Amino acid sequence: MTVPSGRRERKKAATRQKIADTALRLFLDRGYDAVGLRDVAAEADVAVTTIFAHFAAKEALVFEQDDTFEHRLTRAVTDRPPHEPLIPALRRELHAMVRHCTADGAAPTWRMIDQSPALRDYEESMKRRHAQALATAIAADLGLPSATTACRTIARFVIDAHSLARQAADPEAAVDEIFEMIEAAWAATGLSRSDLGRAAAGQR
Repeated sequence: MTVPSGRRERKKAATRQKIADTALRLFLDRGYDAVGLRDVAAEADVAVTTIFAHFAAKEALVFEQDDTFEHRLTRAVTDRPPHEPLIPALRRELHAMVRHCTADGAAPTWRMIDQSPALRDYEESMKRRHAQALATAIAADLGLPSATTACRTIARFVIDAHSLARQAADPEAAVDEIFEMIEAAWAATGLSRSDLGRAAAGQR
């Protein structure tokens, strides 16, 4: 999560993090379905309305890095060096995100998500939103309409790569294997020529 600069923003961010950390601890200790928002509010010493000021739903407490991940994906497109093609930039970012999600201590949280229909549904809706944001960023980078099928398809492949890799025995190797296929798919769209042209222009 980006560190806010102002005192008020830092205080809000600290409150948000405290709520998320408290909720996750309770969910893992007691079970997701056994913990209500009132339980989280009482344990975090905040009002229920304060929780809703920071999180749209109970499920969002588990995915508190949701917005950060979406921003990281779109910035991998928009903020990459002018000479760098699209797919390598996304591969680099996916490696970092998968390392975060497979770090020590993350496994119990993913088991909880996999065992909860509500959390799985929320994760799927989150992935669709991330894919749409990424597709829009890719299309804008190439000067194309956001609904361009090739951009939407590649974006969905990238989002699915995260889930597939984190479940693999060797997540880092899985990212590389999946991105070899994504690279081939991107080349097949013909848009990779525009992407490479952008990169070549950036080197001049």
